[in-house]
Parts: sequence; C-alpha cells; structure tokens
Amino acid sequence: MPKPAKPGPQPGNPSELIIDGEILPNQWRLLAQTAAGESPDIPAAGKVILPLRQWQAQRRALTARSDEIGVWLDSDEGAESIGAAAAQCPLIAVHFPAFADGRGFTTGRLLRERFGFKGELRAVGGFMRDQLTYLRRCGFNAYAFEGDEPLASLHDSLHDFSDSYQAGVDQPLPLFRRRL
Repeated sequence: MPKPAKPGPQPGNPSELIIDGEILPNQWRLLAQTAAGESPDIPAAGKVILPLRQWQAQRRALTARSDEIGVWLDSDEGAESIGAAAAQCPLIAVHFPAFADGRGFTTGRLLRERFGFKGELRAVGGFMRDQLTYLRRCGFNAYAFEGDEPLASLHDSLHDFSDSYQAGVDQPLPLFRRRL
C-alpha cells in the first residue's frame, strides 16, 4: 500500500522506556514524518530514528554521519519495506497507532525471524499494558509506552504468562516439543 501524501499520527518520544526489562533513559530522538517532498530536520549529532520514507530517501547521504541512525516503520509498512537492510540497523521502531492495530506484531516477528534483525526492536505508539507479553514473544525488546501508567508498574506485564503453547521468537519450540 503506498504511503499517504500527508503524514499520519506520529508516535511519541518518551524520556524513559523499558529496554531488555530495565527502565532506562531514552537515548534516541524519534523524528516525525514530513509531508511528501519535505526534508526532515536531522540534527548533526545524536542518535536519531527516521521514518522509513525519509531514511530510504537519504540513506546514502547519512552514511557519513558518525552517530547511529534507526528507522521507524508505520503500521502500513511491513517488514518487507526494509527487508535485508534491517540486519544493518541498530534500532527499528514499529509504530502502533492504536492498540487494536496488530500489524506491528507481524512486522516484529518477521524482522527477527525472516530478516535476521538483531538490534533493538522498539514498540512505539498506542499499544497497551496487556500486550507487552505478546510484543516480547514477537521479538520486541524495547517499549516506548505512551500511556498514563508509570513504567515501573508495567514491568511485571512483560511476563504475564510463565509459558506458552505456541512457538515464539523468545521460545522457538512449541510446548509439545519441549515435553519429555
């Protein structure tokens, strides 16, 4: 599906987030999408996360930049949008514009399992607390939560279930294969 000419809802950029189970300060600056034909204002220094369209348009020019560059995928930009280039990215953020939009779960799993992404996979946007376990099972290891709950209260939700029947990124063998 082609991208709309106007930018849609933008994910937030909280000052703290959960990374690998710890609450840490956000060291990355997520840049907003710009309208078609406009160029984003990319700071000269610091880690930035660019929208996919801007990253694709300026990828070659950005190779000389010394600080790391991540990419964020909107909900209609699947893992195939970045493809094999994902393996070279230090961070990919997947936008969830609303908690009922589950396309990001598939994007996360494909990035990990099909495209070999090993870096930080960050969920951004409107996901909710009850989805943290499922996001982790799909390969997400960072959560930029935008809700009102403090991050410390969300930590336990990463492990709402002690085990799963189905295979996941975190456990590639289903339960029936792990039984003795």
